[in-house]
Amino acid sequence: QEHFDAHSPSAQERCQPAAMALLQHIRAARLLPAVRPQLAACRLLATPALQHRAPVEAKAVLPAGLGAPLSKRNAGVSVLGCAIAMVAVGGCAQGIGQLFAALVVGMARNPSMKEDLFTYTLIGMGFLEFLAIVVILIAGLLLYSE
Repeated sequence: QEHFDAHSPSAQERCQPAAMALLQHIRAARLLPAVRPQLAACRLLATPALQHRAPVEAKAVLPAGLGAPLSKRNAGVSVLGCAIAMVAVGGCAQGIGQLFAALVVGMARNPSMKEDLFTYTLIGMGFLEFLAIVVILIAGLLLYSE
């Protein structure tokens, strides 16, 4: 049997320098993959973050806002402007509803004024329809503007 000596190195202590050397080689290969290309086949070193990349050229920054070129189109802003303008068509629809509600109330209060009230209602309806058409035209202009 082998007897234990406090001064003799154990198997673990004898393998420790070799393991440390291996870890130092792996660390050096991670930091400098171009120096040791034979280790690049290792899956650990084949990650995209550790691969060599060509330097990226700096692109010219184009001005934004009012200084932007006219050829650049901001489609999202024109759609947003069109949508905000189309809210007024809902206001026109509400106005038409109130107009006919007032016609019904007026005819219920004074049935003899039925023809005059209907004429005034049609005139008001014409104004509201004109307003709705103008709003739709302006919304189309906003949609297809640059």
